[in-house]
Amino acid sequence: MGQKLVGILLNAAMHRGVPRLKTGQESLESYEEAAAAYGLTPCFLKLSDIDTESGYSIAYIKGVQGYRRAVIPTPGVIHNRAIYSQDSSGIERLLRQGLLIYNTCNRYGKEQIHGLLEQNEGLQSYLPVTTAGLPGLKEMMDLYPDLILKPCRGSIGKGVMRLTHYSGRSWTWSYLPSRSSRWVSTFVDQDVLPRMLRARLAAESYLVQERIPLAEIGGRPFDLRVTVQRGWGGTWQVTGMFAKLAAPGGFVSNIARGGEALNASYVLDQAFPGEAAAYLRMTVQTLSLAIARELEHSLPGLADIGLDIGITRNRRIYFIECNGRDQRYGFLKAGLRGTWKESYRRPMAYARFLLEDASRYNSY
Repeated sequence: MGQKLVGILLNAAMHRGVPRLKTGQESLESYEEAAAAYGLTPCFLKLSDIDTESGYSIAYIKGVQGYRRAVIPTPGVIHNRAIYSQDSSGIERLLRQGLLIYNTCNRYGKEQIHGLLEQNEGLQSYLPVTTAGLPGLKEMMDLYPDLILKPCRGSIGKGVMRLTHYSGRSWTWSYLPSRSSRWVSTFVDQDVLPRMLRARLAAESYLVQERIPLAEIGGRPFDLRVTVQRGWGGTWQVTGMFAKLAAPGGFVSNIARGGEALNASYVLDQAFPGEAAAYLRMTVQTLSLAIARELEHSLPGLADIGLDIGITRNRRIYFIECNGRDQRYGFLKAGLRGTWKESYRRPMAYARFLLEDASRYNSY
């Protein structure tokens, strides 16, 4: 096939760590192995080092003495692993030059994703009832006894709150104070919500959802992270899934908030009897593919996402949220090293596919 360059676009802070192999949860070694399997050389870039006028960029490339900065022809295909919004002028500048960037945007608002999926009648039954802001909260408190409040732009569970009906007009409000790792619960009056709660809702956009009564093992609720990616051929495939188990006494399953990553098959077998676990596993995969195919119609360049899917004790399946920059390390923590490696290989297969014929980019 011939060796070709593929760009890996990183945020500036992560990019600085490349020569010291300090890139957080991103595995440089896995990129190297995955790219080599498809005759590619990975080049680690940051946006400010890409010169669209000259067609050259400064990038880190691995040599015999480790990673060194080099001037290279700007790769024709770039996998975006940096955080940029849909209106990023820098990304738009690259696209106008004809570069093929997949996962062009990887930070979508939760309300945007919910709205897009809601347009598909076949997916509506998988969406929890959702409103927004303080007016939405007051409405939902009259309808549902257990609510989850999520920042529309939040990630890794940051800023999530819960309101649980206690009795009469009294509710329990659970939240994580700033710079604290311990959840706080306090009683609140539905008619006189505390100023701090109202201030949070006024400071940033929040979604208000009925809380899904997630299935549990050992008294700990769990949901599933499903990695859905394009690979060779450009079609969507489920690379794998793992279960995220909330910390004891907690209700947020995010690994960064004390959750635990486990093998999804093991957790489903523990939570559901007999053939139910296999049926749910297959249904979750089918749903995840349907969600990816629906989102691609409105989100150009989408190619690599992580979906959080919840299952109730009664085996009802719900879409929870979409992660535009999937944190693959959960597979490693769950003991699924092979799947973790595959989550790096599949995007490199897609890059090689695009390099073989750039005209395919706008077809997917």
